[in-house]
Amino acid sequence: METAGISGMDVVPWLAYAWAGLLAVAVYIYVVLDGFDLGLGILYPFYKKKKDRDLLMNTVAPVWDGNETWLVLGGGGLFAAFPLAYAVIMPALYVPIIAMLLALVFRGVAFEYRWRTKRWLKYWDMAFIGGSIVAAFSQGIALGALLQGIAVEGRAYGGGWWDWLSPFSLLCGVAVVTGYGLLGATWLIMKTGDDVQSRARKLGWGFGVATIAFIGAVSLATPFLDVNYYSRWFETPGLYVTIPMPIIIGAIAVSMLASLRIDHHEYRPFLLSLLLFALCFVGLGISMFPYIIPPHVTILDAATPFRSQIFMFIGACVLIPLILGYTAFAYWVFRGKVDPNEGYH
Repeated sequence: METAGISGMDVVPWLAYAWAGLLAVAVYIYVVLDGFDLGLGILYPFYKKKKDRDLLMNTVAPVWDGNETWLVLGGGGLFAAFPLAYAVIMPALYVPIIAMLLALVFRGVAFEYRWRTKRWLKYWDMAFIGGSIVAAFSQGIALGALLQGIAVEGRAYGGGWWDWLSPFSLLCGVAVVTGYGLLGATWLIMKTGDDVQSRARKLGWGFGVATIAFIGAVSLATPFLDVNYYSRWFETPGLYVTIPMPIIIGAIAVSMLASLRIDHHEYRPFLLSLLLFALCFVGLGISMFPYIIPPHVTILDAATPFRSQIFMFIGACVLIPLILGYTAFAYWVFRGKVDPNEGYH
C-alpha cells in the first residue's frame, strides 16, 4: 500500500514508520550514552578535589567521543529520510540547537585542555561544567518546543524567532538537566568506589527524586498542549494503553530509588535509570505518533519516496550493527571500575 505526502511523492508506510522507529532508537541511544557523559559535567561542581574530578573524567575518557556518533546518525537520518521535517524543525529550533552544538564544542575542548594546564585549570573546569549544562538544557528546550507544536506554512517553518521559548520548553530543559544528572550519578556508582561512589549515591537520590518529579510535571502538562495529545492519553481506545504507563514508571522509579540505598547494588541503579528513560520515550511516542512535527506534519507527509528510503535503509541496516558492535566492544574493553591511581583493571 502506498500513500502520498504533502510533497506529492509516493511513500510506503511500513518503510516510513521503520525509519521513524530507527531514528527514535538512535536518539534514545544518544540520550542514554551521552546523557551520563553530560551528567558527569552536571555533577562536577559537587566534587571539589582535583583527584576526584580527574577520576570522573577517566570514567568516560575512553568512550565519550563515540557517544556522539548517535547524535550525528539521528540528525543525518532525519535529513535523509524526512527532509521536510528537517527543513521545518531546524529553522524553528536554530537557537537551542546552535547553543547545544557550541556547548558540546566547548565541553570537548575543555575535556582535553584541562589535562594540559595548571594555570587555566579552573577556567577549563568551568567550561566543562557550563558546556554540559547548556548542552543538556538546550536538548530539553528543543524537545519541549517540538512537543508544544511548530507552526508550518506550506512546506516551510511559519513561526517566529522565539517560538521555541515557553514555560513548557523551559520545564523540559530543567527536566533533561536533572535526568542527565541522575544518569551521571548512577554511572559513577557503577564505575567508582569509596568516597566518590558514596557521594554519587547521595547525589543520585537527590537527582532521582527531582527527575521523577519533573517526569510527573511534564507528563501532566503534555496532554493539555494539544487536543490530540489529550485524546490519546485520556480517551478510548488509547486509554487502555496509557493507563499502565504511570503504574509501570512509578514501580521502576521506586525500585531505582531503593537500589540507591543498597551498597551492593552497583549496576542496578544505572540499568533502572536507563529503563526509566526508555519508558519516557515510549510515552513520548504515544503522544506524538503519527506526527513527526506536531500538530501538522505526519511521518508519511515528511517521508521521501520509497526508492530513496529503501536505499538508505539497507545502508543503515548494515552500518548500525557495525556502530553498535564497536560501541559495545569499547565499553567491554574498558569495563569494570576505575582506580584513581592505576586506571582501569
